[in-house]
Amino acid sequence: MAQQPRAWQRMLSGRRLDLLDPTPVDIEIEDIAHGLAFVARWNGQTKGDFAYSVAEHSLLVETIFGRIAPAAPVKWRLAALLHDAPEYVIGDMISPVKAAIGPSYGALDERLEAAVHIRFGLPAKVPTSVKKQIKKADRVSAWMEAVQIAGFEVAEADRFFGKPDAALKEGLQISLRPPVEVRADFTRRHAELLEQLP
Repeated sequence: MAQQPRAWQRMLSGRRLDLLDPTPVDIEIEDIAHGLAFVARWNGQTKGDFAYSVAEHSLLVETIFGRIAPAAPVKWRLAALLHDAPEYVIGDMISPVKAAIGPSYGALDERLEAAVHIRFGLPAKVPTSVKKQIKKADRVSAWMEAVQIAGFEVAEADRFFGKPDAALKEGLQISLRPPVEVRADFTRRHAELLEQLP
């Protein structure tokens, strides 16, 4: 009799995360921070001596989200920080790959996102209005990354990601750092936001 393929991953924390049926109790922030700090955005095709990680991107998105929605409750800042959290196990796939895989990728991402949110006291689904604001911050971040480290011309980045409001990116610079530094900053920022939750 054929054995069922393994659908769980062992984490450094010792947890076993079932990708088909993820449960909040198997999710630890240290696993997320570690995984995201070692996952490269842009398939690693960026300038510099270190990959630009999903953890670094997530920190930037949370900062930009704070500029877009300065009065937003802290829980939505936490949601912005965790917007790509499922990628700690499924990796960062560029949009063309996601399109090629089809709807099954989105379903997997949604299951993992819901478990992550519940684990840290957020609703399983973020309201659409907040999701749109996080997506806007994500696109501003993508524009900055494209221009600063991924070799895009400004006009090309404008075409793919939309021309960002200058105030949203003012004073922000893409940072390429060792994964251990990014991991520590992501974990620290997560702790700060959790402490501020009512």
